[in-house]
Amino acid sequence: MPKPCDMQINIDGQQIFLLKEKVMSKYCGKLKRILNHQKRCNVKKLGIRINNFPGGPDGFELVSRFCYNNGNISITVANVPLLHCCAIYLGMAEEVFSNNLLQQTETFLDGISHWKWHDIIESLMNCENVYAYADCYGLLERIIVGGVLPKINQTQNSSDVSFVNSCSSPSSYSSPESTSGNKRFSSSTNKLANTPEKIRSTLPSKAWWFDDLATLPPKIIEKLFQILGAYKTDNNNLVLTRFLLHYLRKATQTTRVVDCKNSSESEYAALAETAAYGVIYVGKETFSCRGLFWVIRIVSGFGLSKGCRTELERLIGGVLEQATLDDLLVSGHDMGVYYDVNLVIRLVKLFVDINGSDEGVSLQKLKRVGRLIDKYLREISPDQNLKISKFLGVAECLPDIARDSFDEVYRAIDIYLESHPVITFEERSRLCRCLNYTKLSFEASKDLAKNPRIPPRVAMQALISQQSKIATLDYDETESPRKKNPYQLVLYKEGKRNSFSKEKKDMTLSMDKMQWKVVELEELCKEMNSKMVTRNALFNHARSRSSPRLC
Repeated sequence: MPKPCDMQINIDGQQIFLLKEKVMSKYCGKLKRILNHQKRCNVKKLGIRINNFPGGPDGFELVSRFCYNNGNISITVANVPLLHCCAIYLGMAEEVFSNNLLQQTETFLDGISHWKWHDIIESLMNCENVYAYADCYGLLERIIVGGVLPKINQTQNSSDVSFVNSCSSPSSYSSPESTSGNKRFSSSTNKLANTPEKIRSTLPSKAWWFDDLATLPPKIIEKLFQILGAYKTDNNNLVLTRFLLHYLRKATQTTRVVDCKNSSESEYAALAETAAYGVIYVGKETFSCRGLFWVIRIVSGFGLSKGCRTELERLIGGVLEQATLDDLLVSGHDMGVYYDVNLVIRLVKLFVDINGSDEGVSLQKLKRVGRLIDKYLREISPDQNLKISKFLGVAECLPDIARDSFDEVYRAIDIYLESHPVITFEERSRLCRCLNYTKLSFEASKDLAKNPRIPPRVAMQALISQQSKIATLDYDETESPRKKNPYQLVLYKEGKRNSFSKEKKDMTLSMDKMQWKVVELEELCKEMNSKMVTRNALFNHARSRSSPRLC
């Protein structure tokens, strides 16, 4: 009759294994030490509890099978990470038993240079469940250095340039398992549809290993970059940077990244920062303005550190005059606002700061950015969640000289007022403070004066500015012929004087109407205040009559 099980082992509080002490202690040095300690101290056997066991109950079950099968088990690329970590954890070394589990996994891992590429990827994938132990025991580094890097390096076009030290990529790559001399390319027109043209034209097609490594979890990729010495600020490798951008873009298209976007401490944050520093290193020589906006769209959702974000934004701010409206329309996550308005405000301020010293060139750049910001204002104005402070932040982030005309700013204000009909009279007046009335065209001023959404006093200020402008122009036209050469008097046309006279008449009529509107509004306010005072007096009188007298 077989001897019953005489040992209980509780793994992580999830499962209890009933085993024979003699069988398990024969191979497991750690269990043997625990049992000997219990015997020396005369501790009553209540079972052994093991917490944080590699792989949990599944890992311990594999070890049990090994022990009950006289030290034999089928080792594969899929289970070798788990078996190796379990063997080290339980002390299943040669000192305990000859050809123990640790020796068998070591022998299997020694042949990693002969593994196929997909076997290496599969083995790395299975390291995720035992990541802490695989990293601590050096298994991850062993697979990456002994398996991943040699496979990539042996397919470089130039045999004397290694992937680790390379900062530029060859034009094409071949898979290590390609046959008949055929090369496999992983680049796809559809997948690169969202990649800026400048990046696609100046950089080679993506390497064959991009898609394969992109299936690995972020912890493994992070370890890869640490081993390569290209982690965070140390990343100066263009190939690795391009891979990370590909990896992060692919991650945003999967459901597993949704939750981590809300946390700055997400598992992708370090990788996003590493990619950002790689872009900062190569700078605008490799990435166009559109390419830089493409990068910030990818990495900003993963939680960059303040320093890294500032450096990347400064790089974009330096070339902001090359941007288009589509570039600025970066999705926002602040209080439901559709576009990232804060980003644009920061970029414009950086642009002004960077180009402030170069007066000759900066004026043209400023005007170009001014026209761009006016288009952006019109685009964001209909957003129901856009606050007045944010609208003003965008409108006022440029100096006055950046705009020759404020007509587009007025149109953006009109769109905002039309889309936000419930804002108060004071808020409407506050919104219009960003207008420079002297830089409004006559047509815009007339439209503003007739606009029922614009406060009357604001309209009056605009009309007064226009009246003084027309008076100045009229004076210049009448005076200038006296100062000029008599032979040039033919250029002066009576029709022009008539047109100014007509504009003056229109302006005077608009001013008169506006003044009457203001007077009427003031009288209406006085009348309403009078009624309110009378009503309050009557209410207080009635209340005093109805209230009981107190002695």
